[in-house]
Amino acid sequence: MHSLTRILRFTSSLWRHYLGVVLTAVVVALSALAVPFVIARATDLAVEGVRTGSHQIAAIMWLAVLLLGMDLINSVATNVNGWLGDVMSARMREILSSRYFAKLLSLPQSWFDEELTGSITNKLTRSITNITDFAKAFSNNFFTLLLTTVAVLAISAWYYWPLALLLAIVFPLYVWLTALTSRHWQARQDIINEHLDTASGRFQEVISQIRVVKSFVTENSEQRGFDQHYDATVATTREQSTHWHLMDTLRRAVLNVIFFGIYAIIFVQTARGFFSIGQMVLLIQLMTMARQPVQMMSYIIDNAQRAVSGSKDYFTVMETRPSYTRPLPDSSTPRVIDITDRQPAVEFRDAVFSYDGSNRVIDQVSFQIGTGEKVALVGESGGGKSTIVNLLLGLYPLDSGEIVVGGQPVSQLPVEELRHSIGVVFQDPSLFSGTIRENIAYGSHATDAQIAEAARRAYADRFVRRFPDGYDTLVGERGIKLSGGQKQRISIARAILKDAPILVLDEATSALDTKSERWVQAGLESLMEGRTSLIIAHRLSTISGVDRIVTLDQGRVDEIGTPQELAASGGIYAELLTLQASSSKADRKRLERFGIKI
Repeated sequence: MHSLTRILRFTSSLWRHYLGVVLTAVVVALSALAVPFVIARATDLAVEGVRTGSHQIAAIMWLAVLLLGMDLINSVATNVNGWLGDVMSARMREILSSRYFAKLLSLPQSWFDEELTGSITNKLTRSITNITDFAKAFSNNFFTLLLTTVAVLAISAWYYWPLALLLAIVFPLYVWLTALTSRHWQARQDIINEHLDTASGRFQEVISQIRVVKSFVTENSEQRGFDQHYDATVATTREQSTHWHLMDTLRRAVLNVIFFGIYAIIFVQTARGFFSIGQMVLLIQLMTMARQPVQMMSYIIDNAQRAVSGSKDYFTVMETRPSYTRPLPDSSTPRVIDITDRQPAVEFRDAVFSYDGSNRVIDQVSFQIGTGEKVALVGESGGGKSTIVNLLLGLYPLDSGEIVVGGQPVSQLPVEELRHSIGVVFQDPSLFSGTIRENIAYGSHATDAQIAEAARRAYADRFVRRFPDGYDTLVGERGIKLSGGQKQRISIARAILKDAPILVLDEATSALDTKSERWVQAGLESLMEGRTSLIIAHRLSTISGVDRIVTLDQGRVDEIGTPQELAASGGIYAELLTLQASSSKADRKRLERFGIKI
């Protein structure tokens, strides 16, 4: 019940819909309850008419008209109630989905590192479907059934208290047996959900990496792993359903026995003259109405348990707190950090970071990047170069130390302001499905002319215009319809269009052939002019053109200096120059460990 009340509080803006559901449910219940009384009176009049010969035709016809009116009111109220329930569940889906998505966007990168994309999506779909299905069933049935039950108990007690007593026994007994069943059901459902989430996550991962799967001929093993999870859900469902239906048989048997007693009392008391024929008809119809809520209880509790199970996954995500928080800007468009010559544009001060809390990827890293300066990071693969970029973007919090941008600690900057001030070109272009135009303009409100200019400077315009649809060409999921070089040039055009004062190039030209790289490098040189640039490069020719180099060795700063200074220092950069000049396979292999191409 706590989970359900949390859902109601979470969607409190729907109170008008809730009120409308309650009011229409009252009308439905009252109009339905009036019908047995009308039929009972008509029955008594008909019997009296036969006995006395007066027939009572006029009175009976008026009762028939009244019965029609009650039925019409019931029909209208039932459909209004259903319409409110449909709209309410749709609005609830909108609210829950929007808040879930907003929550995901606010979570730190470390949370996503632990989750599979398919699992996140599956939890959203299942959780919200279960919650809204229950809300719909609850609104369309529960209040009407509740009011009907209370009214039937009161009317039965008025006519003959033993009937009310038996009804008072059957309701709590049935609910108790259903609750016992539901606890077992929910425990098994958690197991099923875990398998479904894992299978869905793997499904998403395999489809997104289908070329790798096919190239390693692992279709059969992937299929077996996928099938095993669903086989497990079938086995668990078999156990779950067996217990549920055995208990349902018991519940129904108890219900049958008690209603046998109820009907026996009504028939015997009528035969003894305690009830009139009309009263017997009235009570039989009331008992039939009372039986419906009891049988519907199983359906409602089943939906409730699914909603509870789904809401646990939903609120687990909603209650996740970022590992660090920052004030958010008031305006919808974050301001750009003011980068001046009075202080370093970027500064790392004794920065320490580990992904798992124990193994340091960055260990006491300190260096500065002056305004307008180009600084390259050099080190072996896995040495912390890309991690430094992630930390600069605020994707992870430092374990200790500090990062300062424009004289302001990153930990105190609004995250939107920080990222709005940094343009990034990742090694993976990370395009979205949609058009080339949409990908270049991502995150901005650029005009067509600005988009075309950015593409021209990134040397993307020449291949874009060769497509029949030009900038309206659809690129497919993750840009699958484009070559690696084409995707990277679009990604670079996107960074050019952002026009941020700080530029980060995380092996930005690694996907390009030599000819394409020359085109893009010219555009990057123009882009970097007058900007603060942090470069992770894969060619020594690119590194040699920077102002300073920071070499990393196992997460620690080894050397800092100009290319000329480090070339003569005997350190990592000097070693790379020596390896580049060597023709031996061992030296070339060593060079590859630094991600350096000749």
